[in-house]
Amino acid sequence: MPERTVSCNGVDLHVVEEGSGPPVIFSHGFPELAYSWRHQLPALARAGYRAIAPDQRGYGRSSRPVNIADYDIEHLSGDLIALLDELGEDEAVFVGHDWGSMVVWQTALLHPERVAGVCGMSVPFTPRPPVPPTQAFRSRYGENFFYILYFQEPGVADAELNARPGETMRRMLAGTRVEPDRPGGMDVADDGRGFVDRFPEMTELPAWLSQDELDFYIGEFTRTGFTGGLNWYRNFDRNWERTPQLAGAKVEVPSFFIAGTADPVIVMTPPSVQDSWRSDNRGDVFVEGAGHWVQQEAPEEVNAALLGFLDSIGHGEKA
Repeated sequence: MPERTVSCNGVDLHVVEEGSGPPVIFSHGFPELAYSWRHQLPALARAGYRAIAPDQRGYGRSSRPVNIADYDIEHLSGDLIALLDELGEDEAVFVGHDWGSMVVWQTALLHPERVAGVCGMSVPFTPRPPVPPTQAFRSRYGENFFYILYFQEPGVADAELNARPGETMRRMLAGTRVEPDRPGGMDVADDGRGFVDRFPEMTELPAWLSQDELDFYIGEFTRTGFTGGLNWYRNFDRNWERTPQLAGAKVEVPSFFIAGTADPVIVMTPPSVQDSWRSDNRGDVFVEGAGHWVQQEAPEEVNAALLGFLDSIGHGEKA
């Protein structure tokens, strides 16, 4: 697929692009890359869309700013809008997974005039809480381990994940799913362990992930480390502080949601939380047996659902 570097919004973004027609911009999560959409871009290109996926700021071959504040939601959503400007397009459908879902949901609130439709995967839309998010997390999880709170202190999670990127990526990609012995997806005992050891050690890769694919991720994160992605988490409270105008805001543009039934995120944040907050809900699709990395685990099902959503909103005149 064609690759290039785009300078926009004060950073350089490594962008993978395929096809022509109405634009669809993909936003990956943690710890992922534009590569995470390798099954979606060619499928949408064949269907007559212009499919674009950046390594987002902090990741891969894109810029990795030093300041934590440079990863707040204004910068992250601003990157997507600046990319849209660079493409010479007035609007696009935005598709996100994991943290990327949060970015595209917020982009739909902050820049609705540029969003023809929005699809979140794995992470449902949640309205702005009445208190700063980390305060809510501490109240909910108490003395238990919660990874988002563990990620808050600069340098701590970075040191753990950066010290063993191969194990981090193998365990996370192969083990982020609900299992009978881990119904919530992760052991939350406050027993001194960090993040990675809470995932099972995988002796075999799942059928959807080849060794070459895993090696690509390992190679990139060995080179870059994980600090850029972790800095997204360190802006939860800053994002809340800087967006008081979003209190009570609903997603008004056409929206869609996709998740795997074995995704621990939908145990932690049930999709029903978004039911009354999406004014033009075009549907929710749950892929049976898929875990957290739904677009990689079940590409055929995800692509069919995504194309159905795009057809339902009549996104432009397809080539």
